[in-house]
Amino acid sequence: AIIPYKEILQMYWEKATSFVNAQCNGLEPWQLIGLTFSSTLISVWLHGFLFQSESLASRTKKQFFKLLRKMPFIGAIIQKKIDEALNDVTSSLSFLKDEKDYIKALPEKGMSQPEVLEKMKEYSSKDVRWQDGKVSGTVYSGEEKLTHLLVKVYEEFAWSNPLHPDIFPGLRKMEAEVVRIACTLFNGGPNSCGAMTSGGTESILMACKAYRDLAYERGIKQPEMLVPVSAHAAFDKAAHYFGLKLIHIPLTKAMEVDVQAMRRAISKNTAMLVCSAPQFPHGIMDPIEEVAELAVKYKIPFHIDACLGGFLIAFMDKAGFPLKRPFDFRVKGVTSISADTHKYGYAPKGSSVVLYSDKKYRSYQFFIAADWQGGIYASPSVAGSRPGGIIAACWATLMHIGESGYVEATKRIIKTARFLESELRKIDSIFIFGKPEVSVLSIGSDTFDIYRLSNFLAAKGWNLNVLQFPSSIHLCITQLHTKSGVAEQFLKDVKDSIEEIMKDLNAKTTGMGAIYGMAQSVPDRSLVAEISQAYLDSLYSTDVPCSEKHMNGSPGHH
Repeated sequence: AIIPYKEILQMYWEKATSFVNAQCNGLEPWQLIGLTFSSTLISVWLHGFLFQSESLASRTKKQFFKLLRKMPFIGAIIQKKIDEALNDVTSSLSFLKDEKDYIKALPEKGMSQPEVLEKMKEYSSKDVRWQDGKVSGTVYSGEEKLTHLLVKVYEEFAWSNPLHPDIFPGLRKMEAEVVRIACTLFNGGPNSCGAMTSGGTESILMACKAYRDLAYERGIKQPEMLVPVSAHAAFDKAAHYFGLKLIHIPLTKAMEVDVQAMRRAISKNTAMLVCSAPQFPHGIMDPIEEVAELAVKYKIPFHIDACLGGFLIAFMDKAGFPLKRPFDFRVKGVTSISADTHKYGYAPKGSSVVLYSDKKYRSYQFFIAADWQGGIYASPSVAGSRPGGIIAACWATLMHIGESGYVEATKRIIKTARFLESELRKIDSIFIFGKPEVSVLSIGSDTFDIYRLSNFLAAKGWNLNVLQFPSSIHLCITQLHTKSGVAEQFLKDVKDSIEEIMKDLNAKTTGMGAIYGMAQSVPDRSLVAEISQAYLDSLYSTDVPCSEKHMNGSPGHH
């Protein structure tokens, strides 16, 4: 039965070779060699041009706008608009409005301790009154007795460094215990393990680095990670740093990652899958079990980003608010979890954990330089030296609060979140995105520009997170919001603000709200990046502002 097909193939092969020979008839050997060489070079270039970590469509779009900005008349108009936007951004940054000069050189003679402390008080007096509970997220506990404990602990370990476990063995033990406690909380098995990092971004970076190196070992030359569009921007940073191709997966109407879209995006180059528990913008839990099935079926590592709410969801069951779906190492297919101890773990800023279901994954996170002249250099994460005081303070926080303390705190926070969600849903002109189960409530509106609500609330002292795609604002509820009267005051201020907005629906949005609205409408995202760079530059400014221009946007979280 195969013979007829063989004869047909042979006939077509002979026709093809006859055609090629006829085309090459009369060519000299050096010409054939030249054509072969040049066609090979063109093929290699074409492959490199088409198959890059950034899509061809994205690169073409960037090049188009780059050329557009170089055109004499159009480029000048664009630059003028950019300059105006830059001025608006810098003039709206409250932290630049400092009337006193900056210190730009070492004092000739050192200041006394009382003088340093007095100067420090001058600087800290500029801070927003976060203790009143009008800030979204940012400070998750702020409890005075805990603060006193942390100060004492840091004093004890101020000079310690986990880079030297032989000199600071107690600190090494503390870090190991923090990691093991976290593994236990997230139901890791006997082979589960992890490491402490400086924060959620580094935890995510480490997981991505580990899976990239694992992919290289498996023969994947251009590793890809499938990440929901709602996942933290740290995954974008990891892709940028480590040369990974980031494939964004869309969401469903419920603001959960679209599992079917993720399945369709899986390829031979897929190095990792990602879900959030919950995601930052809208506080929604992704369908972890369903994605885990894909991870098992296609043998792909699967990371859960629980940086924001990890130390809430771990206690919600015991707090009387069980989640609808499991999220941790009990789910077959979950290979790593990132969770911030400095958020709902209530440890001081600069501590997080990245956990793995098995040591075989963590080994790819490590960096080892075996041939350095200074000796064998090995480090578990990005940093070499790390502040031992932060690790000790994190350990002390876990020990002091204990399971019962975390359960009670979780109970208060989730109860407050459910109360606020219930009351906000009663307001006709706004809505809540999806069905949040944890501590974040994202607010949108089909009636008015939601950024106007952000501006009105900012004028009343509230500092919320401004979001985009779609336009929204959110409140991340912490222990400060569980204080008596805070939630009720927020609801009152929202209702009063909306009442004012409804009096003039066509009023122009100003402040950071206007900037965010403008940023979403700009097709050339490099312009948005340029404006954002100006913001980053301003963080290091030591120039006293000469302009008194004021905008009524929210002063922070941008």
